[in-house]
Amino acid sequence: MTTHFESLPFRPADILLPRDCDLSLWSVVACDQYTSQPEYWQRVEERVGRAPSSLRLILPESCLEGPDVETDIMEINNTMTRYLREQRFTLYPDTLIYVERTLEGGKIRRGLVGMVDLEQYDYEPGGGTLIRATEGVVLSRIPPRVAVRKNAPIELPHAMLLTDDPEQTVIEPVSKRVGELEKLYDFDLMEGGGHLRGWRLDDQEMARVAQAMKALARPDHFHSRYGLKGEEPVLLFAVGDGNHSLAAAKECYERAKRITEPEQWPNLPSRFALCELVNLYDPVLVFQPIYRVVFGVDPKQLLAGLAQYYPQAVWGKEDCGSGRRHRIRYVYDGGEGTVTVPNPKAHLTAGTLQNFLDEFLAHHLDSRIDYVHGEGVASHLARSHPDAVAFLLPALKKEELFPTVIHDGVLPRKTFSVGRAQDKRFYLEARRIRS
Repeated sequence: MTTHFESLPFRPADILLPRDCDLSLWSVVACDQYTSQPEYWQRVEERVGRAPSSLRLILPESCLEGPDVETDIMEINNTMTRYLREQRFTLYPDTLIYVERTLEGGKIRRGLVGMVDLEQYDYEPGGGTLIRATEGVVLSRIPPRVAVRKNAPIELPHAMLLTDDPEQTVIEPVSKRVGELEKLYDFDLMEGGGHLRGWRLDDQEMARVAQAMKALARPDHFHSRYGLKGEEPVLLFAVGDGNHSLAAAKECYERAKRITEPEQWPNLPSRFALCELVNLYDPVLVFQPIYRVVFGVDPKQLLAGLAQYYPQAVWGKEDCGSGRRHRIRYVYDGGEGTVTVPNPKAHLTAGTLQNFLDEFLAHHLDSRIDYVHGEGVASHLARSHPDAVAFLLPALKKEELFPTVIHDGVLPRKTFSVGRAQDKRFYLEARRIRS
């Protein structure tokens, strides 16, 4: 590992890239997308066919609780081992990859692919590590992901970290040197995913990136940036996407530590996790709200429960007076409307809604909730199922993210999404996590 990054939680990795295959068939979207749209994954399955693909190396979240999940995981691990044996990958040691993702409409989102040190990451609210979760992690969702990862010989990342870099000092300057860097890939993504290009950073560029990161990590810079008193620990990176997957990687590392001598911890492959770093202030980075669709309910009973939970709420009126208030839209097969909660205790609208839904679901075990990207998708699901209600929330403002994590610990889970479902990371890069 180049010495430029020794004090930093993000650093170069020994990255594996697929070779001798059609990358447009290899690369598929993050496993936690389209959980209520099995037809999407069926289309991907038909398109990939028998071609080598990351589809064979991941388990879509919609399958995590399926009857054949243990067999599915075993098959994934076997395929990983077979791909390694067949030398399906090219190794790029000690590498950072600068990526340009062209989205629908031609806009380009920029990022850096490397690995993070899980010793410097915490998903518990109120942690003081350099890397922190942005949402409350649902502990029950970690074991299934651990089951997928614990015996896997390689990892494929869909986690996305965010850096608060309004001056664009870390990632954006690389774009000026792409003509001098080694291009590693350049291809179209499937299912409206856009286009992906990647270049390997040279030592000069890695040194510059490391210095820029160190400047952002200076305590004086951090405290001045957020108007803090000088005692709060620095928050350098916040997890934008893949909170639960990164938490599962952390858990696997902690398990490895328990059976390994402490002096060997720095050499554990599981200590690190591959991810993409993106600037919060990349103009192409758009925060999309994540909508809630509750299934297995009587819509009127659910809404009555909401009215009882917030008796001060005002229903169906646009103007609800002065003061802070949270406005929530809802859609179901029989209609739609709005409810406004005045003087809410939660900081964000998502928290106001989630507090009610958590209590409701705890007493209605036959009901379930899905977190959906896209207002049209959420509304369609609600109108297509007589036992469903969709709740539509406003988008989170970018400038609220880091201050909220610093002061409140985490946001309510599933508060925001980094772009639409088709804009999520597509699997491409990999890294060995077992010898």
